[in-house]
Amino acid sequence: MRSPKAATESTKALQQSFKEKLNFDDTQSFEDARRGFIATLSPMSIEHDKGGRLVYDLEALSFLEGDAPDTVNPSLWRMSQLNAQHHGLYEVVDGIYQIRSFDIANMTLIRGNTGWIIVDPLTSSETSRAGLELANRELGERPVIAVIHTHSHADHFAGVLGVITAEQAASGEVPVIAPRDFVDESLAENILAGNVMGRRATYMYGNLLKPSPTGFVSTGLGAALSMGTTGFIVPNDTIKETGETRTIDGIQIEFQMTMGTEAPAEMVFYFPQFKALCMSEITSHHLHNVYTPRGAQVRDALAWADQINESIDLFGSKLEVQFASHHWPIWGQQSVTDYMAKQRDLYKFIHDQTLRLANMGYNKEEIAEQLELPDSLGLEFYNRDYYGTLYANARAVYVKYLGFFDGNPSTLHPLPPVEAAGNYLRYMGGADAIVLKAQEDFDAGNYRWVAEVLNHVVMDNPDQVEARALLADTLEQLGYQSESGPWRNFYLCGVLELREGLPTGANYAASAGMAGSIPLDNLYQIMAVRLNADRADGIALQINLAFSDSEHTLLSIKNSVLNTFCGRQSGDAAATLKISQLNFKLLMAGQKDAATLMTEGELEIEGDAGALLQLSGLFDQFERRFPIVTPRKPWH
Repeated sequence: MRSPKAATESTKALQQSFKEKLNFDDTQSFEDARRGFIATLSPMSIEHDKGGRLVYDLEALSFLEGDAPDTVNPSLWRMSQLNAQHHGLYEVVDGIYQIRSFDIANMTLIRGNTGWIIVDPLTSSETSRAGLELANRELGERPVIAVIHTHSHADHFAGVLGVITAEQAASGEVPVIAPRDFVDESLAENILAGNVMGRRATYMYGNLLKPSPTGFVSTGLGAALSMGTTGFIVPNDTIKETGETRTIDGIQIEFQMTMGTEAPAEMVFYFPQFKALCMSEITSHHLHNVYTPRGAQVRDALAWADQINESIDLFGSKLEVQFASHHWPIWGQQSVTDYMAKQRDLYKFIHDQTLRLANMGYNKEEIAEQLELPDSLGLEFYNRDYYGTLYANARAVYVKYLGFFDGNPSTLHPLPPVEAAGNYLRYMGGADAIVLKAQEDFDAGNYRWVAEVLNHVVMDNPDQVEARALLADTLEQLGYQSESGPWRNFYLCGVLELREGLPTGANYAASAGMAGSIPLDNLYQIMAVRLNADRADGIALQINLAFSDSEHTLLSIKNSVLNTFCGRQSGDAAATLKISQLNFKLLMAGQKDAATLMTEGELEIEGDAGALLQLSGLFDQFERRFPIVTPRKPWH
């Protein structure tokens, strides 16, 4: 019951339909992905700074050769080959270079008069450092003289400490340039909801799956996500408006703001002397996520289309190459503008047609089920469902405008999953009867329905072995069929949880590199999210934070809510903590403990020392590996 299964005849038939529908003789993407290759690492694996494990390993994907097996959608197999087989240092044009497939994203290096301008230093310090070292070895060693973060997603900034130090940024020695709202949006997405996003991201990016034709093959967005040391640096230069320019080390850059599109804080930019446009993550060689299954704010498909159109208007007539934060460039003015126009129309079609059908009275599931791209858009490989999907994005547009409720009062106040599951089983004749009927539908290839009905059985009783095993087999076939890398990974990680149980994991905590750079206002938000309302009920607690290097602050807990008041202290506070802001951040992040700080003379407590212990006891610790396809424990 726990072993991987072969592709069924239904799955084989679906894979064949993709081979017949798409033009696999078109090799232009492979030619573009190979163009400009200079060098790579051999073997293509990168070790963790602390040793003992790899943070990135493409050697494990060496099986991606030849034609697709029946257990992988042939279209996704093609994209997996493009991502995994094309890694290393590439020249885009003379003076612009990219490190590709050292992580899920690209790191771009612009050669200035004296040093490197680095765009998007990846997810992990280990991978960004390895990329920089490769560039210095092959192109001549240069210092890093600026860093540009295109947007507020961690795979584009969290490796920054691999290429510069926090001190270089803080002193202004190295400009760190980002769009407005970068700090708030980065931390809101990666910290405030960090634990639940991180857990879902393990499913989306397939971190727990073994690379194989029946397991992990790609993320779609890139070959794989690195799992190394992360950090954060507050930018010291902010781009606020379209049309702003910077000249850095002899390189002129023209910026366009693209806020609220692929990321809440994002920008693209043009290099006049290279006639090169960096499109950040606004365009890429797939349909992107208007809603990402790891969880995030729903994105604005109309704004996305409008911003691509503005890029065409601003730069389309004067560019010769377009590159981005993922995948490979496109060369030639006509090829680039044709590509950008179809990417624009991809998002606008989804937006417009979803709302057309919504205005006819269809709900989000009905719209997603019937919406199809015209061939002029849908048969282009760069518009395929490798990362986002048409089905999910149509539902996202609906939610953006109308919310999750479809207007039917029967769905206004649904039961939670476990309680609903018990009632479904009672109505449907019990678990054994459901499993028998589900097996018939499985044999007929009706996998979506089997997954839906068996989910109720498992939610009601996760120890019902036959249901659990058949649900795993069902999700496995859905994974095999998926053209989307994240959908495949979600299905197969669900299989893993059903067959093997939950993986071991520690409690969630920000890394030292992230915690030390978090602004205090954002730290207070994080603390407020972690406050357990039940444990804080009836408690009134005030603590003065007398920072040695920052504005004093009053921390107050009342009505099961944490508030902080900068510039205030209270004479009625239970205690006053004399501490530096860095040590307070590390204390709250669990990176240091109070006893050690007091011994080292870094913390002094006036008043009731037990108040700090009481405070710490009011916060939840988030378990990283909570269940997803099996029942959760009640939170009370």
